[in-house]
Amino acid sequence: MTKVIAGSDGQLRCAWSASAPEFDAYHDREWGYPVGDDIRLFEKICLESFQSGLSWRTILTKRENFRAAFCGFDWTQIAKFDEADVARLLQDAGIIRHRGKIEAVINNAQRAQELVAEAGSLAAFFWSFEPDPNTLPEPQSQSTSPASVALSKALKKRGWKFVGPTTAFAFMQAMGLVNDHATGCICRQKAVEARAAFQVPEASG
Repeated sequence: MTKVIAGSDGQLRCAWSASAPEFDAYHDREWGYPVGDDIRLFEKICLESFQSGLSWRTILTKRENFRAAFCGFDWTQIAKFDEADVARLLQDAGIIRHRGKIEAVINNAQRAQELVAEAGSLAAFFWSFEPDPNTLPEPQSQSTSPASVALSKALKKRGWKFVGPTTAFAFMQAMGLVNDHATGCICRQKAVEARAAFQVPEASG
């Protein structure tokens, strides 16, 4: 399977970036670059949960609607949501109206509060699962990894929902814990350089 394709500028990029117009900017500016912001990390793990069984394009085109519906993914606000909020969200045509996934976001917001109390930040916890890049196989050759299995287990142990190994791996790819830009993609080296300049958050205590 071809993993790189020439873009309109003649530069090689991951082939998947050409499969939808929404993917151009997402691939070039977001995917695979290290993120240490807790809100962005929480947003992404939630959106990856919503994506389960669907396409990322479906979620990406609705991302702003999700942000509006879920208080910008401020988990301290989402943790207060009750059944009335669930009912409201189930009527929101701008998002994916799946009760289980909506309730999972609320549950995970509550668990996020506990995780911050435990580790100091979500970033410190998530980045503790970053694998050694020298141990990784060829880019885009897997949909799970030992690290994503470990992250999934750790989250589930703490009561998080809709965070299986595949969801965890997609999260790790997108947030830069794994550089899965294809060999030859112009963003692969950019992601390497971004990671070199990134300071991994440390857990408290």
